[in-house]
Amino acid sequence: MPVFIILSISVVDFYLYFQLNNPWLLALYWAIMIVPKGKLCAWNHHHQHNYTFKFAALNRLLEFFYALHSGVTTNLWRLHHVLGHHMNYLDQTKDESRWTRSDGSKMGEFEYSFIVAATAYYRGYLVGKSHPKIQREYLLYSALTFLIVGLLIFYKPVAGLFLFALPMISGLLLTAWATYEHHAGLDLKDGFEASNNNVHPFFNLTTGNLGYHTAHHYMQGVHWSKLPALHEQIKDRIPQHLIKASWF
Repeated sequence: MPVFIILSISVVDFYLYFQLNNPWLLALYWAIMIVPKGKLCAWNHHHQHNYTFKFAALNRLLEFFYALHSGVTTNLWRLHHVLGHHMNYLDQTKDESRWTRSDGSKMGEFEYSFIVAATAYYRGYLVGKSHPKIQREYLLYSALTFLIVGLLIFYKPVAGLFLFALPMISGLLLTAWATYEHHAGLDLKDGFEASNNNVHPFFNLTTGNLGYHTAHHYMQGVHWSKLPALHEQIKDRIPQHLIKASWF
């Protein structure tokens, strides 16, 4: 179902690209789709932990469409998030999604979001120095993605801007913003006290159980569908104030 949804939205995007020329309607479509496409970022996250397909070519193709919606290209989150943040989230001097300033004080929500989004590609590249094969694929497919987007903008500037360029920017910003509440201001010694959790059914339906965040960090290789069961096993070790139920 997630694959069907993301590809369906991509079909709509390309249909509008070739058929719609009204800049106001294109801008309206971009604004309306910010949140739905933002939700797709969660599924891109899951894909980076556990590939969707067994065949690499299908995964690379799916990642291209994920990139158009989220601004996160092939292997970027695998480096930045899986091999970076998950290894370092309890150490704010190393965390690729660090929420503290250099003096140790807590960043504000918007400050964090812009910094994490603006540095995402560079920090992913740095992590890639220890994983050269993944880094090479990251650089190759990122360059290919940006080349295609550049050609789309060159051919139809307004449509390319509102259907592809701006969604990539807003998707990356929204992804960074969504991660702020995961850890900001929490304990840096005990992994069971270092993540906020959201057990609301609608939130987890639309994000692939990303609300069970302590469980996700406890065993990051567990498939998203199994996170609720894992949460049940460890919830007694999670402080109650770190478990909420919010629909958004």
